[in-house]
Amino acid sequence: MFRRRRSTPLVSVVVPAYDVAAYLPACLDSLLEQTLPELEVVVVDDGATDDSGAIADSYADRDPRVRVVHIENGGLGAARNEGIRHARGEYLGFCDADDLMPPRALERLLAGAREHDAPLVTGNVVRLEGERRARMGWMDRFHAEARTIAIDDFPELLGDVFAWNKLFRRDFWDRAGLAWPERIRYEDQPATTDAYLRAGRIAIVPEVVYQWRVRDDGSSITQQRATVADLTDRWTTKQMALASVEEYGAPGVTEVFRERVLPGDMGQYFVHIPDCSDDWWDLLVAGVREIWGPARSLTGSTLPPAQRLIGWLVEEDRRADAALVSSYARGLGGPLPRVTLSDGSVRVDVPGLDPATVVPEAMLLRDHEA
Repeated sequence: MFRRRRSTPLVSVVVPAYDVAAYLPACLDSLLEQTLPELEVVVVDDGATDDSGAIADSYADRDPRVRVVHIENGGLGAARNEGIRHARGEYLGFCDADDLMPPRALERLLAGAREHDAPLVTGNVVRLEGERRARMGWMDRFHAEARTIAIDDFPELLGDVFAWNKLFRRDFWDRAGLAWPERIRYEDQPATTDAYLRAGRIAIVPEVVYQWRVRDDGSSITQQRATVADLTDRWTTKQMALASVEEYGAPGVTEVFRERVLPGDMGQYFVHIPDCSDDWWDLLVAGVREIWGPARSLTGSTLPPAQRLIGWLVEEDRRADAALVSSYARGLGGPLPRVTLSDGSVRVDVPGLDPATVVPEAMLLRDHEA
């Protein structure tokens, strides 16, 4: 535990707050209960129309570790950037106002960064679903053990795009010219991608350092994927991150990023195909073709079989068939049926979809899937 007192805080945590009055007290309580005492919490009231700003002010009145900045609404990225301008800590952290941090989170992150002299450290995350804390298997795998890496050693870590399970050494942040994109959703991916690529040394801690609240009121950004505005931002941020990876110039990192990281959330969009608008479908097709295209089809990605098939149908602009597979897979709630071919290979089967009209690689299972 870090107990020495100093005029400059070790860690500044930036908390953007926009219309989160119902959640902000619990968030701030979780930060002020951290076992790391040398802490500064910078709350950015992003033009909230509810009591978020007043709640933040009340915390600042009774706890000198809390500072509040009131600004006109500019969105999450702009609020984070404004908070950084006011932060005085040696390390920067971020917390969304509807989420929580376990009591030892910052202590553990800071210890990992200092022990390994790493300008960037990342820890594990659980989803907070009501009172339930749900593990995420892929994050457990990424954070299975304490270690220090370069991104070339483990490029899959680029898939841990979250802003808030990390600490960034402030001098590194400034020297690398890092910033959160503004006026766009999914701003985490371009910024964290740049950080991974420029950090050199990245510390990984296995402990859960963040509880990510999954809200069911429809207000979460990630619950708005069926809109053209959402999909536009998603393609833009993917392209920004991909451009950074390609500029980095390591073919192995680029391949993993394109085949394992970028496709990771496509299934969350494919479920909306049966009910999507014409404009949304056209945008989906254009984006898939631009990033993967015929030479790098999603059939070569690490998506599960049903999503690889849907991805190929999207590439081919076969909307009715993509909707058919999406609806069928959603109704099953499990793996697609399988058919064993004469050569012993196994493919998926979807009633109503003629396999003769589909390239084999879009339907065949891989050895570990059969």
